[in-house]
Amino acid sequence: MPRPPATFATARLLGRVPRVEDAPAVFTAYASDPAVTRFLSWPAYDRVPPLTAFLRECVAHWEKGAGHLAWLLCLKGTDTPIGSIGVNLDDAGKAMFGYVLAKKFWGHGMAAEALTFLADWSLAQPGIHRAWAFCDVENPASVRVMEKAGMVREGVLRRWHTCPSLGPEPRDCVVCAKVR
Repeated sequence: MPRPPATFATARLLGRVPRVEDAPAVFTAYASDPAVTRFLSWPAYDRVPPLTAFLRECVAHWEKGAGHLAWLLCLKGTDTPIGSIGVNLDDAGKAMFGYVLAKKFWGHGMAAEALTFLADWSLAQPGIHRAWAFCDVENPASVRVMEKAGMVREGVLRRWHTCPSLGPEPRDCVVCAKVR
């Protein structure tokens, strides 16, 4: 499986490998905001230390070159995180993406910009034929991100994903993909 680039740049963003010392900035920018984490697989952080532990795991995944590989998203010319995007590459040639962005940057096409870059990168690799993502059915803005990145809505995955902020039951999700 190809190894993704440790950094990437788009018109407005820089994606870079997280650092443990980013935890306070990530906490402040988006990880402590319940509105931002509402549809995610993790609830808003209420303290920095657990987020520090998570970022330590992210760094370890990059060191191993396996598992969930996450980038912090920063506005070009800065080193301050405003969001994150990650990928899981599997041996069957699939790249699954997830993303989060600070609320004040919603609605400006930045998540789609990052997802477009990484989906296109993945599909340019010989061993990858599917770039895909999913989101809660009640999150149409995230569906729009996927569509703007060139992914096509394929359907609904019933009782697919649990959003701790919304309760313990698995929820229905929209799945979108771009294939070659």
